[in-house]
Amino acid sequence: MKPCLNGATTMPYPLEEDIRCASKAGFKGIEIWTAKLRAFLERNTTAALRAMLEDHNLTPVALCPYSIRFFSGEEECAEELREAARIASEIGCDLLLVCPDAPPPDMDEHSAWKIAGSRAREYAEVVSEHGVRLAIEPLGGHPFVPGPKEALRIVERADHEAIGIMMDTFHYYKSGVTVEEIEGIPIEKLFLIHVNDCEDLPKEELQDGHRLYPGLGVIPLREMLSAVKRKGYDGFLSVEVFRQEYWDRPPLQICREAKKHLDEVMESLA
Repeated sequence: MKPCLNGATTMPYPLEEDIRCASKAGFKGIEIWTAKLRAFLERNTTAALRAMLEDHNLTPVALCPYSIRFFSGEEECAEELREAARIASEIGCDLLLVCPDAPPPDMDEHSAWKIAGSRAREYAEVVSEHGVRLAIEPLGGHPFVPGPKEALRIVERADHEAIGIMMDTFHYYKSGVTVEEIEGIPIEKLFLIHVNDCEDLPKEELQDGHRLYPGLGVIPLREMLSAVKRKGYDGFLSVEVFRQEYWDRPPLQICREAKKHLDEVMESLA
């Protein structure tokens, strides 16, 4: 498994700093935050970004986050994903992370899953034209897609090679996802893993700002990550932490701390 930095971990800083500091700290990959990407492309080209990533020996692992809208605004969503996939392709990236919406209250469950699967297939077809894939991100406490079981239900209905899921240890923990559920994820459909920890609070009270560097909180990271390692996952482990206390520090310090704590967790895996 390979170390990756998510741009949220260094949220106040521009993409250029993310790239420079992630490389200097020893990361092999970077997830590019969409707001930073837009700001960069106002002043530069995708060719310049691709060259910068290559110069710093960083793989552009994913662009994130994007919305995947199953129940409203489908045409607009398709266009957003098409444009994102074009940009991703031009910089050598093959993955978009997408966060799902929820069905309206008056929609029955059968219809909701049927529509979500159908729209997911349409979106996968759109991005696959550029050689790009979609990874659905289950969200802690989400009313429709709180965990991998629900995300995989959409993926199975979509039945398209360009759509899978990702795992965020914070969201899985908040939703009460078990190690047994993680072991049941088809490894070929697990496109990426976010690794983070959190404070010891009731799960229903947890917010993104309660995240911590890997290994500093209460999430059973060793058990969760060992489960996917045993199944053969050899992709990126990306540190994604939204914490003001960390954001107040210089970007290189943040990256070095994130890498140090991720390394310690990776070394502990069975």
